[in-house]
Amino acid sequence: MATDGNAPSPGLRVLRQDDWDKWYDTLLRAFGGVPESAEERELWRSLTEYDRSLGIWDGDECVGTAGAFSFRLTVPGGASLPVAGVTMVGVAATHRRRGLLTSMMRRQLDDVRAWGEPLAVLTASEPAIYGRFGYGNATLSLAAEIDTTRVGLSVPDGTDDVRVRYAAPADVLDVCEALYARLVPERPGMLARRPGWERLGVLDPEGGREGASPLQCVLAERDGETVGYARYRVKPEWELSGSNGKVVVEDLAALAPAAEAALWRFLFGIDLTSKVTVRSRPVDDAWQYLVSDQRRCHPWFRDSLYVRPVEVGAALEARTYQAPVDVVFEVEDAFCPWNAGRWRLTGDPKGASCERTTDAADLALSVRELGAAYLGGVSLAALAAAGRVREIRRGALAEASLGFGSAVAPWLPHGF
Repeated sequence: MATDGNAPSPGLRVLRQDDWDKWYDTLLRAFGGVPESAEERELWRSLTEYDRSLGIWDGDECVGTAGAFSFRLTVPGGASLPVAGVTMVGVAATHRRRGLLTSMMRRQLDDVRAWGEPLAVLTASEPAIYGRFGYGNATLSLAAEIDTTRVGLSVPDGTDDVRVRYAAPADVLDVCEALYARLVPERPGMLARRPGWERLGVLDPEGGREGASPLQCVLAERDGETVGYARYRVKPEWELSGSNGKVVVEDLAALAPAAEAALWRFLFGIDLTSKVTVRSRPVDDAWQYLVSDQRRCHPWFRDSLYVRPVEVGAALEARTYQAPVDVVFEVEDAFCPWNAGRWRLTGDPKGASCERTTDAADLALSVRELGAAYLGGVSLAALAAAGRVREIRRGALAEASLGFGSAVAPWLPHGF
């Protein structure tokens, strides 16, 4: 590698298939350098969209990576919106503070706009990084460790009519995926998975089990129909007083309350265990209202999906609003200046329009706050209380906050 002051700057280009191994190794090193199993590595190779992936090269060495999966994301109102799932972003430690990340984010957002995708979304390894590029935290995920020796369940009528049976995860993958697809339109933030992505749910490298069992699966059935499934592991633990094992829930989905309760009851009752650990669940997950003691469930929350409007008008028109709204936003967006300025949003539960206007602004905010509020999980009023949204016309904040809300909490079901 040349190091003199006259050396050419590292070059940014679209990823070529024969460069994938170097590119991916650069990414792994940026995240600590821990090797992945052959199965895991091959899955990510097969999912990589080469024409949507970028690399920065210094001679023959890859020193920066970024990708963008093509997803469809459910937005409030149930529409499925094409989005860019920003992923695999890393810069070699030898090339930090040279503007490489900014150059990739610049190129990527220009590409997303050219592809006609109104939103870019990501999950952040370091949340402090992406705000300056206009990404706002739009969803939270719920985790908990439930003491099942002290916490009981009160299940709804019909739970006893649901049969729970074991099934090999790979054998029922198509059944589970079809059930998941039925749920996607019902909750903002959920991803309509393209072919191949279903394999992520049953990926089971031994190095990722942390001492727990291989992945297990049960189906919930009623009248011969599959109405739910749960994927989980069991981590045996023993003390002098006896067993103290843990059930680690990886995924759970159901079409009806009784089916969901039957799955939770099964997980709570597995022999030789005294804890159920859940992670990356919706913040309004139903089990919280079945348990006898929420305190002993030790719930906690963390940031999950970050949303970045790439085309403000198209993004705001694509969703509906749970109450009528007619407001003018003054949007600040230095990184994507085509979004900056005033936009009039008019909408209700049936649809919306959002157009450029010269009318006086009602609310002022940056594109980051607009992204945070977009899926209905973050209140514009709460952002205003933090000084992130400014009300200009009295009453506009309450109107917009109500309209932007969602009846169910937005949720990202898995990372990417």
